[in-house]
Amino acid sequence: MSVTPSSRTPVVVAATVLALAVTSLPAHAHGGRPGPAPLARVAAAVETPSLFDDEAGGNANADDPAIWRNTADPDRSLVIATAKEGGLRVYGLDGRQVQSLPAPAAPAEGAPPGRFNNVDLITGLRFPDGRHDVAVVSDRGRDRLRVYRIDASRPAAPLTDVTDETAAPLLFSADQDEVAGQRTAYGLAAYTDRRSGRAYAVASRRNATALTLAELTADARGRVGYRTVRTISLPDSFRLPDGGRWTPCAEPGELPQVEGMVVDPVTGDLYAGQEDVGIWKLDADLRSPARLIEKVRSFGVPGTWNPATEECDAGADPGFGGRHISADVEGLTIWRDPARPGRAGYLLASSQGDDTFAAFDRDRGDAYAGGFRVAAGGAPGTPDGSQECDGAAVSGEPLGRRFPHGLLVVQDGANTPGSAGSDGGARTDTDFKFVDLAAVKRAARL
Repeated sequence: MSVTPSSRTPVVVAATVLALAVTSLPAHAHGGRPGPAPLARVAAAVETPSLFDDEAGGNANADDPAIWRNTADPDRSLVIATAKEGGLRVYGLDGRQVQSLPAPAAPAEGAPPGRFNNVDLITGLRFPDGRHDVAVVSDRGRDRLRVYRIDASRPAAPLTDVTDETAAPLLFSADQDEVAGQRTAYGLAAYTDRRSGRAYAVASRRNATALTLAELTADARGRVGYRTVRTISLPDSFRLPDGGRWTPCAEPGELPQVEGMVVDPVTGDLYAGQEDVGIWKLDADLRSPARLIEKVRSFGVPGTWNPATEECDAGADPGFGGRHISADVEGLTIWRDPARPGRAGYLLASSQGDDTFAAFDRDRGDAYAGGFRVAAGGAPGTPDGSQECDGAAVSGEPLGRRFPHGLLVVQDGANTPGSAGSDGGARTDTDFKFVDLAAVKRAARL
């Protein structure tokens, strides 16, 4: 059902760049490599209302955003975001909720309900009455895609579910019994192929390394279905420079999964973040070999699953990892600057393990270009920072009066201040932060 948001209203302040110098993290305890350099701090301009992952909050948990630009009226652009079992949320640029759409109910007693994990946009999908923008969602609970048509003429309810239930097959599972195990659709990236004009979505599989490509089409009724084109798997074990092999530690039966993904429709590049491994680059049609272009810092660190703590006990760091991302690598998004036409721009990645963001220069072979933190603004009543960020989305296009230089939206996995639940314990409080892209550009010197 639709969930009423927290009574807490969105906070709107002027975007502020704080002091550039912050305390750097310590060097790796075992490998002896230096810790990351101090990073700039950028304050959010807006935050959305709290979402609470409990029964009272409708089991809503902020996860992944997408930015839809209203070309006719950029001030009325939208942020569309997933809330897991809480479904889908739509926000205005002031952070206020515009619309809430529920995730689908369980198809049968005892079956998992819908659980929306990631969202992305397709511009100009062909419908019988013309082309329309749509939001595509990975439904982890049901192992399917769902599609929502965006209609700017309905400002109070701009999204409409247009999923064709008869043409929405399971993405990874053989049957409903396998869906119950929840090795289902997880990450998502959508795009339109420039050569053919066809619309596609790439989905990843939870607790596995598989990626699948699906083609989306609308029928004569205006309902959107899809068909699977091909499926590949990324590696789950790696040869190390010393000749040994390394497999990321995980609970028995689980493989290193991918969640954060983004496709550049101009170049056809797909970037896929394998959480405990690093960032892969391959063709969005999944035909090319995948290249690991950035490793997480813990790459190669041996680990042993500890059933008592349900965590991995790490061994000595052999020093084979990267320098810029602490696992998990999460939300990936591509930033093109309209002031630099012809440039491929930057890949931004959430470094969830140390609450930072890394930028990679795509015009210099995806070389590291700098990083930053989304931190608290400091003044009373202003948004806090972003911690444990899952998803991120960026738009370099002007978005009206509030964000004339573009917008970065990031998930905050530990929103503060939280509140106590009915049992007296702390509630899981999450939301989304809106950051002025001009502030990011200045702070990170991009």
